[in-house]
Amino acid sequence: MTSTPDPLAVEAQVCLTVSAAARSLVAFYRPLLEPLGLTHPQYLAMLALWQYGALSLKDLAALLHLEPATASPLVKRLEAMELVRRERDPHDDRALLIALTESGRNLRARAVAIPQSMLDGLGLDRAEVEQIRAAAALLYDAATRSSRGA
Repeated sequence: MTSTPDPLAVEAQVCLTVSAAARSLVAFYRPLLEPLGLTHPQYLAMLALWQYGALSLKDLAALLHLEPATASPLVKRLEAMELVRRERDPHDDRALLIALTESGRNLRARAVAIPQSMLDGLGLDRAEVEQIRAAAALLYDAATRSSRGA
């Protein structure tokens, strides 16, 4: 007779592995981001702005999977660092956009090597990273879909 695995075994919990991996990955970024003066959340915000240009707080928060109330202090810190500024939306005078300053745009050149440094440091190739990203996206989608239905 085979024994049934314990459903509460800590090693069997997907949340343990995912949270440990997330903490380790963010810690791995730290020495790469320190010379830029950025934290990991600030780096993610800058990536979105470098990619898409000026964004509303709501759109930036959505891209980063954050609530606007969580993204707002992040943007304020980037403003204090003079990497972003708020400006009027040319299509809607009532709306504000978060836009890169010249310093924010220039910082991109210093950040461009970070993705390859991560691959090299982790010893993973792009295909392996894409598999991990796809699995994490699947998990995120399932969790958010389930929480919306609850």
